[in-house]
Amino acid sequence: MKEERNRREALVYHAKPKPGKIEVVPSKKYTSQRDLSLAYSPGVAIPCLEIDEDVNNVYKYTNKGNLVAVISNGTAVLGLGDIGPEASKPVMEGKALLFKIFAGIDVFDIEVNAKTSEEFISAVKAIAPTFGGINLEDIKAPEAFEIEKRLKEELDIPVMHDDQHGTAIISCAALLNALELANKKLEEVRIVVSGAGAAAVSCTRLYKSFGAKAENIIMCDSKGVIRKDREKLTTEKSEFATHLDLHSLEDAMKGADVFIGLSMADIVTPEMLISMHKNPIVFAMANPNPEIDYHLACQTRDDILMATGRSDHPNQVNNVLGFPFIFRGALDVRATAINEPMKRAAVVALAELAKKTVPEQVNLAYNETRLSFGKEYIIPKPFDPRLIEEVPLAVAKAAMESGVAREPIEDWDRYREQLAARTGNDQKTIRLLHDRAKEDPKKVVFAEADQLDVLKAAQIVKEEGIAEPVLLGRKEVIIDLMESIEFRDEVQILDPKSMEQRERKNYYADLYWNEQKRKGVTQYEAKSLLRERNYFASMMVKTGDADAMLSGYSRNYASVVKPIMKIINKAKGVSRLAATNLMLTKQGPLFLSDTSINIDPTAKELAKIAVLNAEMVKMFGFKPVTAMLSYTNFGASNHPHSTKVSEAVAYLHRYYPDLIVDGPLQSDFALNREMLKEKFPFTELVNVDVNTLIFPNLESANITYKLLKEINKAQSIGPILLGLSKAVHIMQLGASVDEIVNMTALAVVDAQQKEKT
Repeated sequence: MKEERNRREALVYHAKPKPGKIEVVPSKKYTSQRDLSLAYSPGVAIPCLEIDEDVNNVYKYTNKGNLVAVISNGTAVLGLGDIGPEASKPVMEGKALLFKIFAGIDVFDIEVNAKTSEEFISAVKAIAPTFGGINLEDIKAPEAFEIEKRLKEELDIPVMHDDQHGTAIISCAALLNALELANKKLEEVRIVVSGAGAAAVSCTRLYKSFGAKAENIIMCDSKGVIRKDREKLTTEKSEFATHLDLHSLEDAMKGADVFIGLSMADIVTPEMLISMHKNPIVFAMANPNPEIDYHLACQTRDDILMATGRSDHPNQVNNVLGFPFIFRGALDVRATAINEPMKRAAVVALAELAKKTVPEQVNLAYNETRLSFGKEYIIPKPFDPRLIEEVPLAVAKAAMESGVAREPIEDWDRYREQLAARTGNDQKTIRLLHDRAKEDPKKVVFAEADQLDVLKAAQIVKEEGIAEPVLLGRKEVIIDLMESIEFRDEVQILDPKSMEQRERKNYYADLYWNEQKRKGVTQYEAKSLLRERNYFASMMVKTGDADAMLSGYSRNYASVVKPIMKIINKAKGVSRLAATNLMLTKQGPLFLSDTSINIDPTAKELAKIAVLNAEMVKMFGFKPVTAMLSYTNFGASNHPHSTKVSEAVAYLHRYYPDLIVDGPLQSDFALNREMLKEKFPFTELVNVDVNTLIFPNLESANITYKLLKEINKAQSIGPILLGLSKAVHIMQLGASVDEIVNMTALAVVDAQQKEKT
């Protein structure tokens, strides 16, 4: 059933709402006749003539400098083999997606119907003028070697076969760090390589460039150890053939220090591991299943240092750590090639990054207390935001030093800032949020599960492992809707008005009445209220029958928040609740408060809202940088609307000196670093990026977040309730399925955090 569900999910993902995963989006205005006349005829002739006069102007007037071709003939698609160009297209589109989201690089995926090396090379050479770089993908060996070699020789733009060099670069960085931890030297260790394809050959060559000795390397293929006396060896296999009297993988493993697996699942036995040298390093990188199961390997040798290609184990050797950032650096200096010095620079940058203090955002993303350099962290995580700065910068420097850069970088600080700005991708925050939820999914009550969109969201979070949904509503309606959307997973369905829930409802009513009886609530009223789903859901969370709750899809905010505030206590030390909206903008995440609770807060209340919001920002792994907004800057007006903000800032500076906060500020100054530095160089917000905006009243906050959402199409997560002791949240009226899924992930992460306090 799970396999069928995964199959259906994959097909729907690729087919809906429109086929494929990428599209072309205009980067210039096109609204007026003037715009169109500049974009095409007659205006387009001017840049054409400029390029005709100097071909290098193509980088100035077109997208060539940020455009990569992902090209394949589909002859060696990972895990699928020779499936042809058309069937390989989803993979190439996926690679295009990764280039864009991790490094901001545009991609055309090109699937070539060419079986021979000559046909493939001719096709790529013919289209090369379009691109700033060529990423070769899923081409079978030995043709892959010849194709890459020829194209690198005959083209003047970067060419890289990622199947070879991506794995080589990432695994080499991991190997250098593993050897350091094991107190071993690369030039002394004995290395066994299982696999002799393009990746294995490239990995081994790169290891040699860092000091591994040819006489210490044993390479195996499907026939066993590659020996010099074997007949009809390819050029690549001959390079690594040994004269030693070894025949099988089992023979080779005896006394080995390092195992590099790029072959097939389950070919390494516990006995082979036991025969290895002290502190063995095992990189079992076959996908989806490694050469030996991770847990079995760790049980067999407690001194093992292991990496795999899987994301559910420590030390994932993942090519996404390399290719987007390597091409980013190469493109930014208009490199004519991706050469050995550039690849080596990427290795060193990745290895060194793993030794640096890990940002809290990364710890939170992977549900770690504190990631630090050691046996279970020898290589950076794919969502580490520092990758976009460190790796391209190292690659660009190496390109310049090795003489292949045509556009050298002069201001490295500015270049680093430009790289960092590329990480403002809104989807990254959502991915991190979902991944954190999946680490420890919680039971979430959907109070309006008889609404189709709410039920669709519950289906998604169940299937993706984000949460364990509890469905509240009319049972017969929910069951009918589940059938219509093929929601067949087993979940808990509760109808507060049904006789089935009489005992639970009476229990909740008695608890509620005992708390509220001195506030005018009768026992009859308590029982009546507990028939209402928001009271029922809130009591589920209060009693621990659920971990979190979501409501608000079909009812106005006030009617939903009232039962919540009556039942769920405030968190310790909190005197007033607040709400924030996380807006996912092109500039990065922005937290806006208070968007739905406090209509006209006092100065002290504004300060408390800022403190609550700062804690929420930290929960997402960001350091809060807060601007207290007003219609004026730094006390230029004595109007009470402005002076209360000044008083709130003074209160925060006095009682929360570690919080980076200032104001009153107009919103444009808060978000424009250059303007702020020019006019108000004294503020502590200079040279930092503001990620939190505290508004002077509810109407300004609410209007702003809705304008951002509708006009700029910024995604919104919220309103997020702040200050409650339990993870209870209210979605926007008529929220989309995606918004509900995101709110569920937020509720799960909130429940995880509250469980720790």
